[in-house]
Amino acid sequence: MFSQIDQIFITAKQFVLSPIEYVLSHLGFAPDWLLQVISSLLNIAGVLAVFLILFAAISVFERKILARIQNRYGPNRVGPFGLLQPAADGIKMLIKEDVVPLNADKIIHFLAPIAMVVPTMLALAVIPYGRNMTPFSIDGGILFFFAVGSATELAVFMAGWASNNKYSMLGAMRAIAQMMSFELPLIVAVLPVIMVVGSLKPDDVVAAQGHYSFFGLLPHWFVFTPWGAAGFILFYIAALVESNRTPFDIPEGESEIIAGHMIEYSGFKYAIFFMAEYFGMFAISGLAVTLFLGGWHAPCAFLDPIIPSYAWFFLKLSVLLFVFIWLRGTLPRMRTDHMMAFAWKFMVPMTFVCFIAAAVWHYGSRGIFGWLLSFLVVAVAFPLLTLLLKTRRNFSTRTYRFAE
Repeated sequence: MFSQIDQIFITAKQFVLSPIEYVLSHLGFAPDWLLQVISSLLNIAGVLAVFLILFAAISVFERKILARIQNRYGPNRVGPFGLLQPAADGIKMLIKEDVVPLNADKIIHFLAPIAMVVPTMLALAVIPYGRNMTPFSIDGGILFFFAVGSATELAVFMAGWASNNKYSMLGAMRAIAQMMSFELPLIVAVLPVIMVVGSLKPDDVVAAQGHYSFFGLLPHWFVFTPWGAAGFILFYIAALVESNRTPFDIPEGESEIIAGHMIEYSGFKYAIFFMAEYFGMFAISGLAVTLFLGGWHAPCAFLDPIIPSYAWFFLKLSVLLFVFIWLRGTLPRMRTDHMMAFAWKFMVPMTFVCFIAAAVWHYGSRGIFGWLLSFLVVAVAFPLLTLLLKTRRNFSTRTYRFAE
């Protein structure tokens, strides 16, 4: 019974695919490549359906959570408890006028939102969402994830340049500088996991974390190792930056450059940018779950045959998304120079420290001795690197003069 629930989406796919295969075979035209294309299209449709629903849900729950943090009401007018607010927002975006600047490059201006959302959708395709539930299981899945993800910088530049607006261009340049600076620690934070597992395939990474100790109560997730815990925090911080989320939402600093590279966008094009940001959050959080939090495995062995694997994955994903929202309602925006100094003076060297700590843990037979040595490496490097971030300077006393 449990296996049927756990594999319900696989069964549903076979239920749809079997009649199509039967009809094609009776027509005398059922080549393997055509069946593979149909199977891939079903996978794409399933992933898009799930994450479009999740996008609609998080758009309203984020506003409700932020309202709770700020002691005010959130959306509560459209539908019961305001749950139909995403539908109202979607209709509003569809009927809003699409305003394009007179001197803008209209073709690139049109293509930029598409170029932004497509890579995030492709990145979602290689993440294992449950047992036997990887839409496209490829050997270099992690490499593919970062390869398609790096295309978002091009989309940001297209949006800023095509708008023919100095504020759009300035916002695009700030966004690209920010994203490229934090892409390096984002990728290097993943290298220890790849080194320890010995594979670029997300399914192999999840399988490597599928063991338990202490009577099945302690999972062997990488986040419970010193290098894994530090790497996860660094990866998550870099993910905040890549997603342009608070406190790193400098490209959209409304007090300085209004809306960054999206200034000259309105209506459904702006909605696509908005959706791409959230799809990017889903993808990067899903990869964090896969690499450090055991993927779809349960936290205890006895829970594995009770709750479906995909439920565990989306529960972990929901926790990471909640932290995204929590930080947005809590932290102020950082200054650009502080953020860049944080990237190059702390994040980059600390990720390489995690790489060394993972090697120490691995060659220490992955036991308690290797764990302690790995912890020592991280514990010594952290305070030393924080010294590089000191921003105190001896400023002279500032005298304020007011007009009389």
